[in-house]
Amino acid sequence: MSEPMLELSGIVRTFEQAGTELQVLRGAELTVRAGELVALVGPSGAGKSTLLHIAGLLERPTAGTVRIAGTDVSKLDDGKRTEVRRRSIGFVYQFHHLLPEFSALENIVLPQMINRVPKRTAKARAMELLRMVGLEPRASHRPARLSGGEQQRVAIARALANAPSLLIADEPTGNLDPHTADGVFAMLTAIVRQARVGALIATHNLDLAQRMDRVLEMRDGLLVEHTPVPTLPEGADPAHL
Repeated sequence: MSEPMLELSGIVRTFEQAGTELQVLRGAELTVRAGELVALVGPSGAGKSTLLHIAGLLERPTAGTVRIAGTDVSKLDDGKRTEVRRRSIGFVYQFHHLLPEFSALENIVLPQMINRVPKRTAKARAMELLRMVGLEPRASHRPARLSGGEQQRVAIARALANAPSLLIADEPTGNLDPHTADGVFAMLTAIVRQARVGALIATHNLDLAQRMDRVLEMRDGLLVEHTPVPTLPEGADPAHL
């Protein structure tokens, strides 16, 4: 079994609201392993974004433990959390958030330079990632000259620029048409497998979710694992199975 890239243990998150305490997460447990894609589903307001923010070290839990690639990061100060986030976590959102004044290549180079990678090394890594997502010929193009699917491929490449242990994606194909979404998801899956990244992906697309390794539903502040529905052989009668 591959090593865990993300471990959440006993995650509780409460908020003060109009003088009362609102408990959004109440003991959530989660493990994502290297090369694994885990889907996070549930209705709006169920706590998916809160869980993603805690997993990505953008928010602290009220209680519980967060481990990234085996390291307990729960008690780190803000500076150390930022360092871990920059080095070990990649983020992909529904909207690509590429910097419009920079080329595809430069958008992937910048996070590496922030991480103190030499420019020449960063450019070589960026070109390698553009090849992986099939966009090497578009390296010099700014986002406005790329299609929606191409922009999201660049965003995925950017998220992987610093070779993170964990990829967190929030509706990464939600802004794309079904055909483009399928292509982007297939490419994302291939990269996760190849790079041995752990991927936690929130989505409302249940068809997409069921193509991942596991599907977890946020329900009443806890994570409940879905049992895959078996595919019946052609012509089979369910009553006789």
